[in-house]
Amino acid sequence: MVSATTTNERTTQPRNSPARVVLASLIGTTIEFYDFYVYATAAVLVFPHLFFPSDNETTALLASFATFGAAMLARPIGAIFFGHLGDRLGRKTTLVASLLTMGIATFLIGLLPTHAMVGAWAAVLLLLMRLTQGFAIGGEWSGAALVATENAPAGKRAWYGTFPQLGAPLGFIIANMLFYVINVVLAEPGAPSGQPSAAFLDWGWRIPFLFSAVMVIVGLWVRLKLVESSAFEQTKQSGGVKRMPLAEAFRHHWRGLILGTFAMLATYVLFYLMTSYTLTYGTRPTDAPVPGAGYSYNNFILMLVFGVVFFGIFTLVSGPLADRFGRRRTLLIVTAAIAVFGFLFVPLLGGGSTPLVMFFLALGFTLMGLTFGPMGAFLPEMFPTNVRYTGSAVAYNVSSILGAALAPIIAVWLWGLADGSPVFVGLYLTGAALLTFVSLLLTQETKNVDIEA
Repeated sequence: MVSATTTNERTTQPRNSPARVVLASLIGTTIEFYDFYVYATAAVLVFPHLFFPSDNETTALLASFATFGAAMLARPIGAIFFGHLGDRLGRKTTLVASLLTMGIATFLIGLLPTHAMVGAWAAVLLLLMRLTQGFAIGGEWSGAALVATENAPAGKRAWYGTFPQLGAPLGFIIANMLFYVINVVLAEPGAPSGQPSAAFLDWGWRIPFLFSAVMVIVGLWVRLKLVESSAFEQTKQSGGVKRMPLAEAFRHHWRGLILGTFAMLATYVLFYLMTSYTLTYGTRPTDAPVPGAGYSYNNFILMLVFGVVFFGIFTLVSGPLADRFGRRRTLLIVTAAIAVFGFLFVPLLGGGSTPLVMFFLALGFTLMGLTFGPMGAFLPEMFPTNVRYTGSAVAYNVSSILGAALAPIIAVWLWGLADGSPVFVGLYLTGAALLTFVSLLLTQETKNVDIEA
């Protein structure tokens, strides 16, 4: 961890304007999470039918979620690659490269042939594009977080660090409302509300993937106008840039890598359960072999958007809280609340009452905002400038394997194990929160560290 010998944050005058910093850090993560939600939604509605057709609905869904989780396995590789570039060449160049790679992969998914066209090759091509997405995302978040925190005014690092985090709720709303509009426009007269139409399954689902190209172009335009932070420039001028940042991080900052990874665990598990699992559970018919809540897709997606509004609000609220009370203390309190929230899956999500489900979504996404927001500052602050990109990226993305790659698959398995009850899914979240709580107890407060070091 970075030395905390200073009494307050010591930063030089930011080299980028606040508006440029906010927009550059926000737009990339918005595109990142837009891509995630587009894929997550398609993994529930489209891919089981078009890329993994099977007589067993659960088998098709698990195969679809397996490709979804496969991207998480590629993320640490991307974190190492882009982290190396970011700590060697600078944040700006790396952010442009990761965004371009991610955008191309997402766009190409919208052009892929289906199983009916090329057989099993459709699944192989989808997996390849998903792995490319994961590789690119591995370098995206950390770079965006560093742009925000290394350019933040004194005393406002956590506040600035919430803007890349805000990309998660914004990406969700854009992606899912686009899917919603397409689904409504292409709906067949007399068909059950929210059921994907033939036109939607034929070509409508491709539009959100192709639309990502527009967002990527805007993102590239913004990021190309950035200049490097003073923290990186000072490290470069003083000869502090390391030839092998990864080796340096593992040799001297292994404790931060381990604790940072588990500090993110509950955040990741909650994130994927509140988005991917709830969409699956909420839209599964009540009379299915593994029953769900029985909502139509259109109705439940609007309920999710309602919940995600709380995600966005409390992501921003968390920044000033973490700046005032400290990152560690804020995260400890929120993580304890997440552990308790795991016991509410049955009475709220599985209670069969729409008001209770709405309350569940609002509460879960509120906790998501409060735990996700401070991470934009907390993880980067655990590492010095010369390995900050690599260290924060590796911790963030290894945690994605433990807390995200397996979460949808484990949740579906536990859901089936309990004959359609979400009881074990909630306990799974509680267990993850307890592990995170212990890791946070073992960390030190990073509020007053010197990020110029």
